[in-house]
Amino acid sequence: MIAITGASGQLGRLVIQSLLKQVPASQLIALVRKPDSVADLAAQGVQVRQADYTQTDSLERALAGVERLLLVSSSELGQRLVQHQNVVDAAKKTGVKLLAYTSLLHVDTSPMGLAQEHLATEAYIRNSGLPFVFLRNGWYTENYLASVKPALQHGAFIGSAGQGRIASAARADYAEAAVAVLAKGAPAGTVYELAGDTAYTLAELAAELSRQSGQTVPYVNLGEADFKGALLGAGLPEGVAALLADSDVGASKGGLFDDSHQLSQLIGRPTTPLDALMKAALL
Repeated sequence: MIAITGASGQLGRLVIQSLLKQVPASQLIALVRKPDSVADLAAQGVQVRQADYTQTDSLERALAGVERLLLVSSSELGQRLVQHQNVVDAAKKTGVKLLAYTSLLHVDTSPMGLAQEHLATEAYIRNSGLPFVFLRNGWYTENYLASVKPALQHGAFIGSAGQGRIASAARADYAEAAVAVLAKGAPAGTVYELAGDTAYTLAELAAELSRQSGQTVPYVNLGEADFKGALLGAGLPEGVAALLADSDVGASKGGLFDDSHQLSQLIGRPTTPLDALMKAALL
């Protein structure tokens, strides 16, 4: 049995949809807080089990009989480590044979504040004695493309990444990497540094946006505080605005760059290029 946490989320859903092409639905378990949120997966024959990162009893019940588990990192910043520890403890008690965890690119050397909880989770998993695989995911290209329409409205693409090169990939690419590990297995202790085949600066992203939209959209680089302020002004919560501004500064220091091509090697095809994703974002 293969189980995926956070199965109602964007990444979790993509993983299950891809797994369904290779594994019988009866062998898949979608772990979610609210089972009704994945009624469509249940209709396809996927087992749905209620599981909450904060409720250890629910986690132990949900992981009964699971051999391979994908722990999709929690989205609750500041609470992640404890929540991840709960899942790891339950996985150990129920005899999970392989735990794959979605971590962060080069987490052990990353300049990004986002790395701290991921690094602590990795250490906890290592110390648990569970066989593990770390999927150190780089940035989702969609993270930046979410700003395409506001950039068109305001006539500028803003950020704090300077000349940092960003080797992002599509969320679906990272989902396929998880599938490769879950469906076929991987040697315990494997650490994958996953990123897109090609990298770009935000100025180059803005140039691509200008080319495809027909509207001149320059990149405007801001200081971290100013970028955070702009994000707050756009209505983002304090924690999210701070995270995004810090991550951009981290990108300026090389935190989102990698040229090892481990992602494309793992999924057996080139990663999805920026121009294709930009085209979809403009539809």
